[in-house]
Amino acid sequence: MTADSQHPGLRTPGLVDAHIHPDKSSWGGAWAVTLQDWSENDLQTQFSFTESVEERSHRLLSNALANGTLAMRAHVDVSSELGTANVEGVRAAADRLAPGLTVQIVAFPQFGLLTNPGTLEVMEAALDAGADLVGGIDPAGLEGDLHGHLDAVFGLADRRGRDIDIHLHDGGEDGLAQIREIAERTVAGGRQGRVTIGHAFALCDTSLPSLGRTLDAVAEAGVWIATCALGPDPVPDLDLFERHGVRLVLGSDGVRDAWSPFGNGSMVDRTHLLAYRTGAITDAELERAFRIASTVGGELLGVPEIADWSGPESDTRLEFAAANLAELVTDRPAPLRVIRDGVDVRAAHA
Repeated sequence: MTADSQHPGLRTPGLVDAHIHPDKSSWGGAWAVTLQDWSENDLQTQFSFTESVEERSHRLLSNALANGTLAMRAHVDVSSELGTANVEGVRAAADRLAPGLTVQIVAFPQFGLLTNPGTLEVMEAALDAGADLVGGIDPAGLEGDLHGHLDAVFGLADRRGRDIDIHLHDGGEDGLAQIREIAERTVAGGRQGRVTIGHAFALCDTSLPSLGRTLDAVAEAGVWIATCALGPDPVPDLDLFERHGVRLVLGSDGVRDAWSPFGNGSMVDRTHLLAYRTGAITDAELERAFRIASTVGGELLGVPEIADWSGPESDTRLEFAAANLAELVTDRPAPLRVIRDGVDVRAAHA
């Protein structure tokens, strides 16, 4: 992550979007965001799209790649209503951009797992249709059955040998209790490093009495936490997470969909938001935000050319018109070049 006289500009590792929902997005199409009734409107909106999941997802993924995202974890809806169609569409879009963009797909039960009969069977089918990970969502807050939901999620993951990524929005001590239960199951199943919790808003509330021991449990279990620094959502105390040894990654969440009109798939922009929302001021704090969005994300997704970036001479790199990382995170320039394995992938997919 250097700039010098021999290599004008800044060369950095590739960026990683660790939490994005491309199947829901209307990015690049006509303005069609109507924000109401949340998940109910989400399903209605998806059925109203005239363009395929593949085409809409391809536009968003292409824009992300052009802006330096070389790997992403895509949470894709599966349900009794949708079947595996969204997974198939996102996988087809991702294949069109390979090998420039690495895409992991999470089979995500947005509309409930236990509360939406038939969804568990569709989730298993999705693992044969292009999904890589087993997802989950608010075991207590949405499903009303913490242990039943986690039994289903961990059971499917065990049967199929897959990793897990669970959305957990619930706050307060109840949210922390759910996070500790996930951590306990992670250790009991020998899954350290193979479970991620997205959002985890309860971990952002420093007033909660059991926060410290919950963070310790998360770190001991090697559970990853994904944040998105979106709108009014809580954000982690990065210093506190570091002191407890909790590993944090960054994602876009929804991009111009039924949940939010904001977002563009650029992890340069998202890194700026994380830095801004967490009060980054010093160069070191701004550089930390970039690491979270690049090499740390590469570690989560198992992409060695990002996680173990070898430096500015690497065959996989981004090139920016910036003097240093602090300027990059603050000013948010688009990359001049996006290189993977020696190929300018932005030019290749123009």
